[in-house]
Amino acid sequence: MEEKLQKLLLFLREKKSLVVALSGGVDSSTLLYAAHLALDENVIAITAKSEMLSSDELDKAKAMAEKAGVRHMIVEAKDLDNPDVCANTPERCYYCKKGRFQKLVNFAKKEGYAFVADGGNLDDKKDYRPGMRALEELSHYVISPFMECGWTKADIRRQAKAWGLEVWNAPSAACLASRVEYGLELTPQRLHQVEMAEKAIRPYTEGQLRVRHHGSIARIEAETDSMENLLRHRDEIAKELRGIGFRYVTLDLVGYRMGSTNEVLS
Repeated sequence: MEEKLQKLLLFLREKKSLVVALSGGVDSSTLLYAAHLALDENVIAITAKSEMLSSDELDKAKAMAEKAGVRHMIVEAKDLDNPDVCANTPERCYYCKKGRFQKLVNFAKKEGYAFVADGGNLDDKKDYRPGMRALEELSHYVISPFMECGWTKADIRRQAKAWGLEVWNAPSAACLASRVEYGLELTPQRLHQVEMAEKAIRPYTEGQLRVRHHGSIARIEAETDSMENLLRHRDEIAKELRGIGFRYVTLDLVGYRMGSTNEVLS
């Protein structure tokens, strides 16, 4: 791990200055901390505020930037102004990522930062991630240091723990749009429903949790060890989610798995 860390820090030092895209999750938070160690004041963190980012993740991003001692900017992403994003096709992530990172690149050019850094790691290649194509198209300015230096999710968590970062064991986060079934239009209301539903269920479960939005149906994905407790509190959960606007509340017996929304794709 020490060898991987030194490789990462050297890679970051060679970049001279960075804009770090900070979502508040363990990947981007650990990257920001590493960038600060490597580049000191030549780093700025930028968080895209959007209906797709939960308020909890925004709070984590603010706390992480403060802990790292890095200047932090919050910008309005306005993702839902893009009809290609709202259409919520399997290419949604491409359009969203391209729009966001183009804005970060424009900022970096204007303010004299050499690169924009993304927190992607090797494990991200195991899932369908059209957003990675958007980053490749901006590769003259956008870099993914963890991928370049051979880091996995486990490596990131291990290093985050060594640095005492509170997010080291936080469940993997993804934007709220990733919970909405493809073809179902993204609206502020639907994204808010997902966020409120997960907040309502969180007290009854540990580890990974997703509420997948299928229109009138809420499909709950959780760790299998939590299912017994979820069923024990099914009346409270059903009442909460129906109050949020779902007509039917279901528990997926397969349990949580990364990118289950993509299972409908060939």
